Amino acid sequence: MKVTILVVMLVAVTGLLQVEAHPCGSTFFSALVQLIPCRAAVAPFSPIPPSDTCCNAVKTLGQPCLCVLVNGPPISGVDRNMALQLPDKCIANFEPCEITKK
Repeated sequence: MKVTILVVMLVAVTGLLQVEAHPCGSTFFSALVQLIPCRAAVAPFSPIPPSDTCCNAVKTLGQPCLCVLVNGPPISGVDRNMALQLPDKCIANFEPCEITKK
């Protein structure tokens, strides 16, 4: 009985610690980590264009994951409008993200 309760509690805690999985098969956090090379290009008022490393990350991540990030919780130091421009600036041929209001 004690083992069963411990297992249920462990599963519940693990579920609380994980970020919801998204259609791209990645979590919000892992998608965010993949876009670290883009940080300078999406900082508010940044004149810096995305680097080749950033563009490769955007193309690898794909449109669904980029949209998850743009529509997800606020990200400190990231201008969402600039993040939305990454596919065009990187010539990634993605459909535009549908912005959801929260």
